[in-house]
Amino acid sequence: MAGVQSLPPLILLAIAAGLLTGLVVLLFRAGLEGGAWLTGRPDAENFEVFGPWTALLMPLLGATLLGLILNRLSPESRRFGVVHVMERLSRYQGHMPLRSALYQFAGGIAGLTVGLSGGREGPAVHLGAATSSLLGNAVRLPNNSIRTLVACGSAAAIGASFNTPMAGVIFAMEVVMMEYTIASFIPVIIASVTATVVNRWFFGDVIAFSVPDTELRSLLEIPYITLAGVAVGLVGSAFIVMVRTIARFQVGPFWIRAMAAGAVTGLAAMVAPAVLGVGYDTVNQALLGQLAWTALLIILIAKTVASAACVGVGLPVGMIGPTLVMGAMLGGLLGVIGNAFAPGLASEPSFYVMLGMAAMMAAVLQAPLAALLAVLELTANPAIILPAMLIIVVASLTVTLFAKQRSIFLTTLGALGLQYPPDPASQHLMRAGAAGLMTRSVVRVPRSARVRDLRSALEGSPTWLVIEENGGFRAVLNATDLADHLIALSEALAPTDTTPDDSRQFDPRLDADVVDLMEVPGMRKDAGIINNRATLLEALAEFRFTGVEALCVVRDATAARSPAAGRRRSPGNKRSVSYTESESDVEVVGVLTRDDIDRYAQTPQDH
Repeated sequence: MAGVQSLPPLILLAIAAGLLTGLVVLLFRAGLEGGAWLTGRPDAENFEVFGPWTALLMPLLGATLLGLILNRLSPESRRFGVVHVMERLSRYQGHMPLRSALYQFAGGIAGLTVGLSGGREGPAVHLGAATSSLLGNAVRLPNNSIRTLVACGSAAAIGASFNTPMAGVIFAMEVVMMEYTIASFIPVIIASVTATVVNRWFFGDVIAFSVPDTELRSLLEIPYITLAGVAVGLVGSAFIVMVRTIARFQVGPFWIRAMAAGAVTGLAAMVAPAVLGVGYDTVNQALLGQLAWTALLIILIAKTVASAACVGVGLPVGMIGPTLVMGAMLGGLLGVIGNAFAPGLASEPSFYVMLGMAAMMAAVLQAPLAALLAVLELTANPAIILPAMLIIVVASLTVTLFAKQRSIFLTTLGALGLQYPPDPASQHLMRAGAAGLMTRSVVRVPRSARVRDLRSALEGSPTWLVIEENGGFRAVLNATDLADHLIALSEALAPTDTTPDDSRQFDPRLDADVVDLMEVPGMRKDAGIINNRATLLEALAEFRFTGVEALCVVRDATAARSPAAGRRRSPGNKRSVSYTESESDVEVVGVLTRDDIDRYAQTPQDH
């Protein structure tokens, strides 16, 4: 059970997850710089050195080649970034495959190197979550703790990418996990801080953007900032609709759709080369006031279209980066307009650039707290909090209430048929593991056994007896009921001199008799089987699927390969799993009943 009592080992694992994620993010960024060197660019952000034909052909040919490679994968294996992390949390309890992470690592570097319009943070979150998940699997953590480690990796990736540890924590809890619990918060904070320290060790205390010292000039700007929030919300809604529309267009093989996305990006780059790649150098130019309003408008339109094409098709680039670039361009444009109408009252355009970034991130990702903390950490300026809160709230409400759009991540997951986040009752059960709620006092006995053997089995005062038959688990029997039955047999014998004075003792004359435990009167429950790493939600799914009343919680190498190790396929575990060994070869560590889960579900827990 991943509660407060399990925090000490989780904190140690969170430190390891933060270190590993920080190193993986460094390797990913090094790969991007290596790709820039191979293509003759001074750094990973600078695509403006290319002429118009190179700007067209490089993303077109790169997307086509990448599409041909990824076309060999199944649609499930072609999911990347934050959406992939959320899907694995929903369907596989956070267990993430190494192969997918390798595809993300190589595909993300290749895609951003050839200029596909996207971000590097989405791939980083995927890599951080996968690294942490694999770490949890290596030490055989239960599935509820695996989920916490996935959140640790997600937060660490954001913290290491932006040098914003607080925003990383809130992003992981607000967007990825969509829940706030003390048991999760502390490890996630530790992981984010650790990864940020790794980033600062190599790059220093430098953030991704060149943020000028700026602040709100007059409270009279508040109405205009409100209108700016509406504008950001409308553009963000249009971006979500475009991504959803393109994602639903599944005509032809994947490489054809990838080629089309590359062509859109290339054509946009012929007009505005700044749309290629991540675009943080363009954000810096906007912050420093180096872009005219025409350039801001052209880049905004081109970046929105190109990013929607690449993200909607499913290329291995992120969604977070484009929202920041789009928000910066729109915010800068609104700042120019404000200064044109009220030059003595309006704040500098760079101020609106920062507000636009925060508002667009909040609106598209539906992450207002993460966006607010990001802008605070990026500017290190408390004066920006008030206007940032206002524009973030207005933009978010515009998307949800006026445009009636969900976040871009939930929109994509909805297209996959996933309800995310799970309902509150399911979330409650996902936080606890079968091993934390099971009864550990159990003894295994064969269905037919001599009384002397049963007496030995009862000596340790077990709670449940696991009845074995034909190499499997037939049922569990309440040990007290068996003890009462044996005493009743003793009392049925005629009194003799050998009968103990205490009538509640077993008569030794019964020792050689054989008892069929399936005939003993008492509380007996049909038994299934589940891995000790499973969550209570998985256990509940196994109860519903098999119709049994109790689950034997087992620990063995075969069972550990899957979250819910049932003998049959379970709705709680989408993978088909089976034992290659007989059940008699596995170790039973406890018994979990349906009543145990019902009592837990009905009792409020202090998390």
